[in-house]
Amino acid sequence: MPIKLVTTVAGLHAESARLLTSRQGVSQGLVPTMGALHEGHAALARTAVEQNDVVVASIFVNPLQFGDAVDLDRYPRTLDDDLALLEAEGVDLAFAPSVEEVYPDGEPLVRVTSGRLGEKWEGASRPGHFDGALTVVAKLLHYGVPAAGLAGAGSHGSGLPAYRAYFGQKDAQQLALVRRMVADLNFPVEIVGVATVRSAEGLALSSRNRFLSDEERDAALVLSRALRLLEERAAAREPLDLESAAALVESQPLVALDYFDVVDPATLEPLAENCRETPFRGEGLALIAAKVGPVRLIDNARLVS
Repeated sequence: MPIKLVTTVAGLHAESARLLTSRQGVSQGLVPTMGALHEGHAALARTAVEQNDVVVASIFVNPLQFGDAVDLDRYPRTLDDDLALLEAEGVDLAFAPSVEEVYPDGEPLVRVTSGRLGEKWEGASRPGHFDGALTVVAKLLHYGVPAAGLAGAGSHGSGLPAYRAYFGQKDAQQLALVRRMVADLNFPVEIVGVATVRSAEGLALSSRNRFLSDEERDAALVLSRALRLLEERAAAREPLDLESAAALVESQPLVALDYFDVVDPATLEPLAENCRETPFRGEGLALIAAKVGPVRLIDNARLVS
């Protein structure tokens, strides 16, 4: 079935209700994106289609999460290609609203704050980024709530179909924040994390990769190599020796390291005493960010001993 493009919240609600009713649907999935889609987004869509009767993907470049107007203007807009990718994965509805549709009164006076979880790592390097991201995610999650009173309606006697939203694990801090927001504010949605998709060489797929030259793309592989080194040490219950892994990254002249640390996956607090000289035990999350040429990239790896 061809994908249907809607650009208004009213249109989204009407089409979602129509599809759920016609299919006697008991579940709806939402895949929030900013467009410029790649195989990582395809994996999100594929997972959502496998798990739900109706799937909506949003395409919206959110101005609130860009600290630099030049970066916002530069962000690629590829709607036709995005629709083709989503249709190939079986997504039913593409919701591509204007800025005016999402923020009808201009920039919102009240926003979601990311709190302490959003002040470190990416939040420290990009002040205000996560407040803007969570604000739009909150709105998108509300827009995507499926209609009530449908066949087989969902859990806990709510009268609603099951509702799930899909986020990539590549953006580990954002995923942690979205999960925390949903838990703290009682959003009626299950957040599903989908594994990072990588190139054959190991580079985490990102919409920003298209700005890398061939030489920069090769240099960027040092990020995943350093993470893989930590994964191997953790699995072997060896000291992680984070300093040597960071030195590997810093040995690449085209890469400027921003941060590289191992944190608790839930709190994002550093696991300093568990990372250097002592053998690694338990679980951790390795976070890395760096500029490769002019392009800022992030990546992560879950560590398990």
